[in-house]
Amino acid sequence: MPKMSSEAAVRSQRMTLHGPTMGTRWSASIDAGPAVELPVLRQDLAAAVEQVDAQMSPWKPHSDLVRLNRAPVDAWVPLSPEILEVLECALEVQRLSAGAFHPCVGALVDAWGFGAVRETPDAHAIRAARQSLPLAAHGCLELDKAAGHVRKHVPLQIDLCGIAKGYAVDRMADVLHQHGVQHALVALDGELRAVGPQASGIPWAVGLESPETGRRTVHSVIELEDLAVATSGDYRRYLEVGNQRLAHTMDARSGAPVNNAVASVTVLARTCMQADAWATALLVAGPDEGLAMAQRMGMDVFFLLRHARGLTEVGLGRFGNSADPFQCVDRANRNR
Repeated sequence: MPKMSSEAAVRSQRMTLHGPTMGTRWSASIDAGPAVELPVLRQDLAAAVEQVDAQMSPWKPHSDLVRLNRAPVDAWVPLSPEILEVLECALEVQRLSAGAFHPCVGALVDAWGFGAVRETPDAHAIRAARQSLPLAAHGCLELDKAAGHVRKHVPLQIDLCGIAKGYAVDRMADVLHQHGVQHALVALDGELRAVGPQASGIPWAVGLESPETGRRTVHSVIELEDLAVATSGDYRRYLEVGNQRLAHTMDARSGAPVNNAVASVTVLARTCMQADAWATALLVAGPDEGLAMAQRMGMDVFFLLRHARGLTEVGLGRFGNSADPFQCVDRANRNR
């Protein structure tokens, strides 16, 4: 992509918009031209993420997701096009990842103390959730996008926390395009998407967090231009039970929180919804299966693996090719 002229760059002003949502904050760094109405843009960005939260939150009692979870088996439930799009993607990633990503772990999330029901694990609830969880959501959940409705064929408790934030970032990117913004970086937690480069023509620099509990430090830096990135790890949300630390991400195959050598996994994709879902899937799949899966699918991923002597880095795709100017990992940050 050709760089913007210095004159055009001067006409742009760097602005940062932000606000609360989904228990965290959204933000948008924008190189805005004079025609962009910033108050209206901020309002539209906030509305976009709030709509996703209202539709897909497992904590809001009137969300589309909660309505679907409470609906009787075999009853068609009318849903918005947005949640249908996310459900379709979730089912596809579930299939392609052989169940490492599973959208029906809601009962497990609650049973282990990470949901809206309880704050500590409950052994009886865990056993019940394991017994009721289908190995594959395909065949158990039927989508009719043309008619705009969904039905369950068995009792299911769907959880979209591993994909909804990424989708919300995509919705923010859509809003920016609608406002004519060509240079921006939008973020929600560990999910980000670049709309074009910066006004100067330089890609956006994004820091990847070091997987350390209790502090936020930059491990390395990547460059984004018209790409999305998402990171999943075991170091932010967790429960401490005795001497054990339980990560919040569920492995549907074991019926328990993920427990493997992956400290974090970062995925690049064209949409943040895809990056978010696959970062979750590869974290659950683990170092061997996850790396094989990512390599087989030609994905751009960066694993940080825990070992007794520290962290080991494994990069595939753009992360494995330091000569690619579209992506660079700043190794100087790692060797401090």
